[in-house]
Parts: sequence; C-alpha cells; structure tokens
Amino acid sequence: MASTQPPQSQPSFPQTAALNVPDLIGRKRDGETHSVAELGALIGGYVRGEVPDYQVAAWLMAVYFRGMTPQETGDLTLSMAHTGDMLDLSSLPHTVDKHSTGGVGDKTSLVLTPMLSALGLTVAKMSGRGLAHTGGTIDKLESIPGWKSELSDEAFLKQAREVGLALVGQSKNLAPADGLLYALRDVTATVDCLPLIASSIMSKKLASGAQTIVLDVKVGAGAFMKTVADGEELARAMVEIGRHAGRNVRAVLTDMQAPLGRLAGNSLEVKEALATLRGQGPQDLHELCIELAVEALTAAGFPDNARARAEATLHDGSALSKFRAFVEAQGGDGRYVDDPGLLDVAPGRADVTAQAGGFLSAIDALSVGRAVLALGGGRERKGEAIDHGVGVELLVKPGEAVMAGQPLLRVYHRQERGLARALELLSAGVSVGSVAPEAAPLILGRIG
Repeated sequence: MASTQPPQSQPSFPQTAALNVPDLIGRKRDGETHSVAELGALIGGYVRGEVPDYQVAAWLMAVYFRGMTPQETGDLTLSMAHTGDMLDLSSLPHTVDKHSTGGVGDKTSLVLTPMLSALGLTVAKMSGRGLAHTGGTIDKLESIPGWKSELSDEAFLKQAREVGLALVGQSKNLAPADGLLYALRDVTATVDCLPLIASSIMSKKLASGAQTIVLDVKVGAGAFMKTVADGEELARAMVEIGRHAGRNVRAVLTDMQAPLGRLAGNSLEVKEALATLRGQGPQDLHELCIELAVEALTAAGFPDNARARAEATLHDGSALSKFRAFVEAQGGDGRYVDDPGLLDVAPGRADVTAQAGGFLSAIDALSVGRAVLALGGGRERKGEAIDHGVGVELLVKPGEAVMAGQPLLRVYHRQERGLARALELLSAGVSVGSVAPEAAPLILGRIG
C-alpha cells in the first residue's frame, strides 16, 4: 500500500557504487567513515541478495563499536528508506506523522491523530502492531468491529484528503532493509547501538512521506531507553536525520516509569482514548496529547495559539467527530465510538491489593505490560492472535494514598488464562511506602 514515487521533499539518493565489502568493514573497524554512495551500495546490495549476511554482520559489529557520524547516520537512513516504496504525499496539505518509541498504556495516537486532523493538518499514517510488552495502534483499532487496516493507494490518499486522517498497517515493502537488518542485529548482539536504532526508526518515517514528524521518545522502566541521557541522545539523532532529509522534526522525551493513563490492553485503551476525546480522560494522557499537538503545530509552521487550539479540540467535539469519521471511513462501526461500553472487555476480574497502608510509591510499567502479554493481550512473535478484551486497570496512581487491603490494580481476564502469572508480575511491580513520592514530570525534555 504505497506509491513508488518519492515525495517532493525527499532528496534523490544514490544506490549504486563500486563496492568492496571487506574494505568497508575494515575501514569502519578502524574508525573511518563511509560515503553516501558506499552506504547506498552496501544496503542496496544486501537487500538484493548480492552481499551475504556474514559480511553485513561483521559490518554491523564494526558500527556497534566505532559508531557513525551524524552525516553517515543520515545517509544510512536514506539508503534504507529507498530500498522499498516511498509514499508520495505531496498532493496532501500539511502532512504530519507521529511516532512513539513504545510504552505501556500508550494510546496517544488514537487521541492525537484526530486532534491534528481537526486542527487542519493531514495525517496519512502507517502504524504497526504490538510486540512483546508494548501495544500497537493497529491492534487497538481492530478492537472496533469492522475497522480495517488495509486500503488501496487511491483510497488511502482520498480518505486522507477528505477526512484528514487515514491510518493503515505498515506496508511490507516499506524500508525492507530495516526488517532484514533488524533480524541480523537481533542475532548478532548489535541491537543496542544508537545509529542503528535511529536509522531503523527514521527509515520507515521518511519512507512514509510526511513533511512534519513528531517523535515521542519514551524513557523509563517500560521503555527501550531507560535513562533520560540515552533518550536524549536517541532523540537528537533522529531529529538530525529528519533535518538531513529535509523534514520538519521535533521530539519530546516522556516518562514511562509507570503506564500512561489508567488502562492497558487493547479494548480498554480504546475506551480511555474515547474518554479523552470527550475531555474526560486521565490527566497524564490529556497533557501528553496537548504537548505533542503543540509540537506538531509548531513544527508545521502554525504556532499561534497552538495550546489553546489543541485544548479546544478535546472540548468542542471536533476531535471526536474526526475520529468517528475516520473509523467509519475504514469500515468500523461508529456505534462503538458513540457508546464505548459496547467494546469487548473480558468478563473475569481479579485485584491486586495493598499489603499495607501508606502511599503508592511505584507501578512498574514493564510489569504491567508483561501482565497484559501473559493474559493474551499481546504477542511474543509476529502473527500471533491476541485477545483484545483483556488488560489491566490502575485503580491508584503513584503518589496517591492507600489503605491496607485496598485494591490497587484490576485484572481483566478470560477464563483465568495467564491470570496467575499476571498477578505475580503485578504484585512484584507495585510498592507502597510511608512517604508520598515526589511527583515525577511527564515531560522530561524537548529536542528541536
């Protein structure tokens, strides 16, 4: 589902050059740099099967130890993007995309994208499915009966133009180099390498065609980046890549020590997103969506009264109306938007209670994500079926007072599948102290 013509803002990028792979490996091993043509030839040759896995694995390890310059990282990203379809959104006004590096309870795209559409921007977006403890936007939307993640090229662009919002599953031919390289990184201990992480994320964003890109870089226990310093380094690298490619890119670093909002699990998160679109959602989710909307408006060149305008969409019904129109345009039943109580929620209930009185010190986001996975609400391998109705509710948030025996977390399960493991994970992930913890900021930093 993508046009093969590059967007107007995308610079041309060479894919061929005389290639001596052992020489490239040796030079990177010795800390030297590669030219744009060399990177294009290496990546293109690998995708075409002309460069074997073992040579690319050696090169990846050299990059892991020696790193890459910002110029090299940008050139690598563009070469990866150009190995597949390049979505052409040049016929659409003010295109914007948003990417999260992954978290627990992160239903931000369900709220932010209709907000941006209501604000006059065009969201023509490709999203992924969840894997391991992080949820996927496509899975959440599929909680709404009838909603389909596949559109033809023509229908995708037509809907984006008319509704202002179209969201589909990621094309199999979108930056295919990324999938091949990631699989190789996964088995060669080279996943945790900043230039390779940044190029992996941004190659798909550049291929997706939007002129403005807003990045939500999660930091904390439930995120890939565990420290603010690491998150900031990744955010700067991705923003620099976007600028290298002629895009408007901004990044926000956000806290993921505890889950975002109060609900984790596909149908549950759709319900919470719909409450937020009605101006009734949890404070942290509301705040984050406003912050990201302001960043998107500013990056796109519309900074005037950005915060007030963003807030208005959650109170005047315009964002909710856009979401309903979007759902129905892609085959979804609009009654589930009007009445979220119709959404499937697993009937079983079990609570995790406080063992002592005091203040809730922490709810570990990773434990909550793993509990949802144990219940069947996520997948450990691509293609696995999931149960949209299971999940976890945070009855208390960190910093709130609790009494002994008070329920802290509620598990929504189906016939006790994975319940024992989920309760074990959640019990280990909560802590109660005698002193209220200092409130942690949601926004940890901004880049751009």
